[in-house]
Amino acid sequence: MRSVVQRVSRASVNVDGQTIGNINHGLLVLAGFHTTDTEEQVRWMCDKLIKLRIFTDEDGKMNRSVNDVGGGILVVSQFTLYGDANKGTRPSFIQSARPETAIPLYEYMLSYLKSNSDLAIESGEFGAMMEVSLVNDGPVTLILER
Repeated sequence: MRSVVQRVSRASVNVDGQTIGNINHGLLVLAGFHTTDTEEQVRWMCDKLIKLRIFTDEDGKMNRSVNDVGGGILVVSQFTLYGDANKGTRPSFIQSARPETAIPLYEYMLSYLKSNSDLAIESGEFGAMMEVSLVNDGPVTLILER
């Protein structure tokens, strides 16, 4: 599992002109699933996201988690995170999990985050053409992989 994690002042996702997910201060997570991913990788990623200390404390040091600051998490599925463009000019997505594998993992991720935190958990729509807007805070962007 691979995630691009961005600390944001605000983020939203629109489908067909309608806002379907929206957070203020928190994390925007672009989540990609590999063909071999299991719920174990998803649990690891979720626990990491909840505890990741990338928000500043009173001394300006990254020492607080999204949970500590009462933020939200917006999770957007993104199969292109496993795109491989090393050969040619058209990426290959053969390492990206097919929908029959990725959808249950994505739904498990959302359920796990909601069950294991008191945070506002929002999401995009799997497989939809989405418009994601964000204000990156810092900017702080990390790539996590398990």
